[in-house]
Amino acid sequence: MTPEETISRLLHRDAMMLIIDKPAGLPVHRGPKGGENLEDSFDALRFGLPRRPALAHRLDRDTSGCLVLGRHRKALERLMHLFKRGAIDKTYWAVVEGGPQDESGLIDLPLGRLDATRGWWMKPDPAGLPSQTRWRVRGRGTDAGGKPLAWLALEPLTGRTHQLRVHCAASGFPILGDCVYGAGRIGGQPLHLHAHEIAVPMAKNGPPTRATAPAPDHMRAALEACGWSGEEPALISSFPAPP
Repeated sequence: MTPEETISRLLHRDAMMLIIDKPAGLPVHRGPKGGENLEDSFDALRFGLPRRPALAHRLDRDTSGCLVLGRHRKALERLMHLFKRGAIDKTYWAVVEGGPQDESGLIDLPLGRLDATRGWWMKPDPAGLPSQTRWRVRGRGTDAGGKPLAWLALEPLTGRTHQLRVHCAASGFPILGDCVYGAGRIGGQPLHLHAHEIAVPMAKNGPPTRATAPAPDHMRAALEACGWSGEEPALISSFPAPP
């Protein structure tokens, strides 16, 4: 992305952290084979500091939405500590194939590696790490072919690799467009998973910092089919100068 494009995706900025709206299809960091990645654009986000910000957590290449960056070492250490102990609330939007029968629930399903040589490839495993996801149905509908869809709000209570994707697939409602754990890119559709909202309790004596990322273009048609009205928060375009 160009520096202008990177800055235009800012959702929040203060003296400690930035929250940006990550685009789908772009890895957050350089892989072993190189290639374009989000970190390459972080120089545009210094805003006067000597070093560029750094990732406080990760999102999958095909997942869009709220991504938190620490602006300096102490801020990054605090953010990573908050993520590690599960103190940061995250809400994802997903459009899934079929959908659960109930309107809300909890998926409590331990996860382990499917293949030890591929740390990102996960499976349900009774001997794996505890993994919990709270879910709620936001709407239901059908695709152009009449197949049922559901729009879910997902809250990961733990932070395992691919947790939401594996939990949804194992529960019988894979995320639309999931080519690893679901039926694949049906009709060429990308993954319909979006980190919609995040709340970071950075201030010890104040309310958490909240940010909301607008739904990406590739999810809008499916969301509308499930009853989404299309209302979105505006991206913040100007900020007070941080102390």
